[in-house]
Amino acid sequence: MSLALLLDEDSQAKFLVNLLRAAGHDIRTINEAGIGGAADDVVLDYAAQQRRVLLTRNCNDFLDLHQSITTHFGILAVYQDAEPDKNMSYQAIAAAIGNLEASGVPMANQFIVLNQWNY
Repeated sequence: MSLALLLDEDSQAKFLVNLLRAAGHDIRTINEAGIGGAADDVVLDYAAQQRRVLLTRNCNDFLDLHQSITTHFGILAVYQDAEPDKNMSYQAIAAAIGNLEASGVPMANQFIVLNQWNY
């Protein structure tokens, strides 16, 4: 199995990109797409046009967008804690995406907190 993912600016670290590609996912970063620095609604619209699930750490802004733009291919949100040792590592993010995908939970039009899939 694999997902078509668009990685937001805050989630396009080379190590994470390589982990996700090694896991078989079709990855595009917003820099690769030529929309680096674009407004969040442009990013979500691009993801929808390209039939990609968006991965972001910009949770609050994309939750607001999800509530107003309900047609998209899914938003995977990674929440960060004020204490860095509680944050998800890149390996944990890749594993959580695998867990979510294996579950069969539909992602289209959903705002999914990826932290809950880190087990």
